[in-house]
Amino acid sequence: MNYQRMAIEKEAPEEVGIAIKYNLSESAISDQTLKSLNITIPADTVLTYTEHKGSSKIRSFVAESSHGAITPEDVLVTAGASTSLFIINSALLSSGDHVIITRPNYATNLEVPRAIGCAITYVDLEFESQYRLDIGRVRAAIRPGVTKLISVCSPNNPTGTMHTGPELRAIADLAEEKGCYLLVDETYSELRYASGHSAGQDAVPAAASLGSHVVGVSSMSKAYGVPGIRVGWLTTTNARLQETFLAAKEQISICGSSLDEICAEQILARRSELIPATIADMQRRRDRVASWIAEESEWLDWVRPEAGVMCFVKIKKEPVGGLGAFYTTLLEKHGVYIGRGGWFERDDSFFRLGYGWPTWRELDEGLVCISKVLRG
Repeated sequence: MNYQRMAIEKEAPEEVGIAIKYNLSESAISDQTLKSLNITIPADTVLTYTEHKGSSKIRSFVAESSHGAITPEDVLVTAGASTSLFIINSALLSSGDHVIITRPNYATNLEVPRAIGCAITYVDLEFESQYRLDIGRVRAAIRPGVTKLISVCSPNNPTGTMHTGPELRAIADLAEEKGCYLLVDETYSELRYASGHSAGQDAVPAAASLGSHVVGVSSMSKAYGVPGIRVGWLTTTNARLQETFLAAKEQISICGSSLDEICAEQILARRSELIPATIADMQRRRDRVASWIAEESEWLDWVRPEAGVMCFVKIKKEPVGGLGAFYTTLLEKHGVYIGRGGWFERDDSFFRLGYGWPTWRELDEGLVCISKVLRG
């Protein structure tokens, strides 16, 4: 493995520190507390090993959210989605294997296959086509007998767009036809907005329900605002793969944290209350950003997100002083932090704007500052 630090991690807000006043870079809702989520840790909690597959309650909650598409036995709980992605990639891939990855994408989905030494073909989702997936380009990239994995992120980080149900089924069918595995990072699937592709006959299925060659990944970090408890999961109906992934988890950490899993159980038990309230708030925040981008149409454009808590904004003309000065001035003079395009292997004329993490006041004031710095 050839590990390299990722730009998005080297420049993460917790690494940048005190200079940030308005953090508009995050890809999650605001950080929660034990108190805000009504979590109680009993004093007599035994700090022992947990079930190696993860809490049976957590796995049942995950299965229930799929509306019967998967069972608790199809779920493996991990220390966040990042660990799931590491397990899947390291278990399935070897140096020299060929992987197809759509971009933009969550950085770990790109970096782990690189660290393994895989040959990678990138299929870029373009702003001009509203980040829609071109199945034909994926098909053309497949190397018969060599391509081992196709990797997609939907709902997408950083764009907030998503593949439709028919698109996901088509790529799953293609992967099966060509003898490939399909990895779907569906971390934001719980934060799909009511309108658009997630409704009606185009309802988006749970990834693992698309076939025994498909693996889904998700996490509690983003939708519930609890990245500190490190609870995520991978899902697959393939019993052989589940055994392999469990073996990898046992060699990495044996099991999860008993305290983390207690917190996760109590949060997921309130899912039907928490998620609708979060979606309603995120839709209002998205509408606020939409009005701002409309006001700044001379400078900015976007593809309206269909899920999640962020968008990928395009700077249409160079800010006064240039792009480098734009990001530096935003942070150093105004304390505003956004995720530059380079985090996602895109030009810095794009930036990720996270509208779910800051307070409403911070969001409003941060947007004002961005408008000001664009004009110099």
